[in-house]
Parts: sequence; structure tokens; C-alpha cells
Amino acid sequence: MVLPNNFRIFALMNISPVAYFHGPLSSKFGIPRQSGLAPTLEGRIVFVPEFRHEEALRGLECFDYLWLIWEFSANGQNRSLASPSSSLTSKLTVRPPRLGGNERVGVFASRSPFRPNRLGLSCVRISKVEQSTVEGPVIHVLGADLMDGTPIYDVKPYVAYADAHPDARSGFVDQHQWRPMEVVIPDSCRQPFTDEQVEALIEVLAQDPRPRYHDDAERVYGMPFAGRDVKFRVSNSVVYVIES
Repeated sequence: MVLPNNFRIFALMNISPVAYFHGPLSSKFGIPRQSGLAPTLEGRIVFVPEFRHEEALRGLECFDYLWLIWEFSANGQNRSLASPSSSLTSKLTVRPPRLGGNERVGVFASRSPFRPNRLGLSCVRISKVEQSTVEGPVIHVLGADLMDGTPIYDVKPYVAYADAHPDARSGFVDQHQWRPMEVVIPDSCRQPFTDEQVEALIEVLAQDPRPRYHDDAERVYGMPFAGRDVKFRVSNSVVYVIES
């Protein structure tokens, strides 16, 4: 068989996790929609045995932020562009929460977790790097938008001269500013948590984890946080925690 001159054979690349993320949020509900929105939310990056070596992290202590490449592992079956289960429009477009979940934009013009490939990209702050633990080297981070148990495929240092573009346009995000909600947590619901966990919980709830089309002041929502089931209501842009 003679192949055309412009014909190329591409080999599929198999990738495996280099680490797993561990944090207080163990379900998709409640995960911040972007990294950095809950800046005190703590998490740990624990490497798989193959990469549990100090040499792999040498020099990382000199950086403040990391890029994480990870998988939307809780999304179930990948919604690929080849899937016959939905229309072409729903495959190529998504409804960002920032637009109220009512307006569609192109999947590649969004940060939607429902993508042709289930890969996420997040920038997180390094809290500290522990080289010697029972789990090997561990990176402690702040502000991650990852669920507990999320597989991480690569870790790269953030470098300001190349990665920071403070004057860049941000599309529809620029025209639809988001203001965090007020969060009210009674003392009885604070008791199971440390002060740092309470602060992180407030940051998470202030982002309003509900679907954008929900607006029922009597509805009770629940989400796991730090091993507890936190229940809350939302009324007039105020989040009231009622149980933890």
C-alpha cells in the first residue's frame, strides 16, 4: 500500500498519574470553580512510588506557585466529540456558570470540566515542601480546585515572567463580575473544625456551589468537607450553615 506524501502516523500517548491530590472536599459539589478562589483551602500532593524521591523535587522550594495538570476523574464517561449521545451543539459548546448557565460558548472558550479530554489545569500556591514523610516527598498547597483523590499527571513550577499576563483580556469573564456571598456559620457548626478549616469553608461557600439555576431559599444543600457533612441554605445572597 502506498501512502500519500502528507500522510502521518501518530502514536497515541499513554499517560499515568505521577501523584494524587488529597484535600477536604471529597465530592464534586462544593469544589471551587477555579483555583485560587479559596486561597486558604489546604491540600497535599502525594506522589506515586515511582516518583517518591527527593531528586524529583530538588529546587522546588524556591518557587511560590505550581501548575498542576490533572484529570476530571469524577466526570464518569468522557464526553468526547465523537460521542453519539448528544447533539453537535452540546458537544462543541458549554454553559458557563458565570453566564448563569443559560448562554452557550465554545468548549475551547471556557474552563468547563466537560471537555473532549478530561484534563484540568490549575495554578496553586506552595505552602511547604516536605521531603521526608511516610508517603515520601509531599507538596502542601493552598487554593486548589481539586477533589480529594484526583490523579495528577504533571507538576510544573509557575514562573512569573512567562506565565503572568495581568493586562490580558478575559472574554465574557470581564463583563460578568462575580461577588462572593456572605457566609454565616454558628458556633455550634464551627466546633468540629480548626480555625483554618473554618476559614477555608467560608471561602468555599462564599463562591456559591449551587447550580446557577437554583434559587430556592428553603432548599437544604449538603457537601462533605473535612470528613463532615456540611448542610446549608442560601437566601438573599447569604449562605447559612445549619449543620456540620
